[in-house]
Amino acid sequence: MFSSTRALRRWSWIHTWSSLVCTAFMLLLCITGLPLIFHHEIGHWLGNIVEPPEMAANAPRVSMDHVLEQAQARFPGKVVKFASQEVDDDRVWYVSLADGLGRGTHFKQAAVDARSGEVLNEPPLDKGFMHVMFKLHTDLFAGLPGMLFLGFMGMLLVLSLVSGTVLYAPFMRKLRFGEVRSERGPRIKWLDMHNVQGIVTLVWLTVVGATGVINTWADLLVDHWKNNQLAEMVSAYQALPRPEKLGSLDTAVRAALAQEPGMAIKFIAFPGTSFTSPHHYAIFMRGDSPLTQRILKPVLVDAVTGKVTDSREMPWYFYILKLSQPLHFGDYGGLPLQIIWALLDIASIIVLGSGLYLWLARRKLRAARLEAPGSGTAVAEAAR
Repeated sequence: MFSSTRALRRWSWIHTWSSLVCTAFMLLLCITGLPLIFHHEIGHWLGNIVEPPEMAANAPRVSMDHVLEQAQARFPGKVVKFASQEVDDDRVWYVSLADGLGRGTHFKQAAVDARSGEVLNEPPLDKGFMHVMFKLHTDLFAGLPGMLFLGFMGMLLVLSLVSGTVLYAPFMRKLRFGEVRSERGPRIKWLDMHNVQGIVTLVWLTVVGATGVINTWADLLVDHWKNNQLAEMVSAYQALPRPEKLGSLDTAVRAALAQEPGMAIKFIAFPGTSFTSPHHYAIFMRGDSPLTQRILKPVLVDAVTGKVTDSREMPWYFYILKLSQPLHFGDYGGLPLQIIWALLDIASIIVLGSGLYLWLARRKLRAARLEAPGSGTAVAEAAR
């Protein structure tokens, strides 16, 4: 009995401090995550989503070389770094350009109609409400250190959930599940509500917390892939001089589609960018099912000859990363799942807020008891 009580006290200490340390940041993540769940819908409402004109579903597509010409004509003097498409809409190419191929700023983006070749819009990349929400949610505007810090907060959240479950198990034997003792005063009422809502959101918070931690490792996992698998894929070209003129992107795209029939293009990294070598177009292919469309497969195409030089499955950790990203924001099941995610997010905000309230109320109650006549503190003060 004594050892059991001591173990519960230990778990109570772990739950209290793991929760307290991460609460402020978890509240921030829940609040900023709420609009991110509906980022497509909010983007449409704010007018930031490109709406291509209606055309026949089988309307022919212009060549990729023409798409690039139009994007570069909109931003003369800049070089193309990436081109991508949304998973659920192949009518628009989003072409990203910058002053150079290095890790510079001054990024611009042109949304080019894949059917007419016209530039439809210039989507903002680093401003606006959703950009602020996204940066606060992912790295606190602090880059990799911010991501890793939030990952550590996520680990503390998971620890608080585990310890809270251990503490709630013996508590459940005393009350019916879901019972809230309103007649016992506000503190007891909030304690019961905190426990009930914590158990109800336990699985969701664990999933979102764990996938959030994995997502904070994204940059590290990508760098590991670049330094290992990608370096091996381009090793034969390391000693060659940088090509003076690049070949047709359209030829490279056709070669990649022939190499991986049944797959579609997710994004293209241009020679000299961080996802390829100075000698290759890196064309990242995706599947066409709800599950496989998140999994990427790189096809490296010689930027001069237009021939495929290598194509490999991504390592296992990329599968975990790419599957955890949409699960974190509820992107798998359309609007119904988004609504469920939002309701659970709001419930989690209440759980976190009530936990903070209970800690403050407990400290206030303890201070009042110590200052009451007959307490150790009152006796000591009287002795003085």
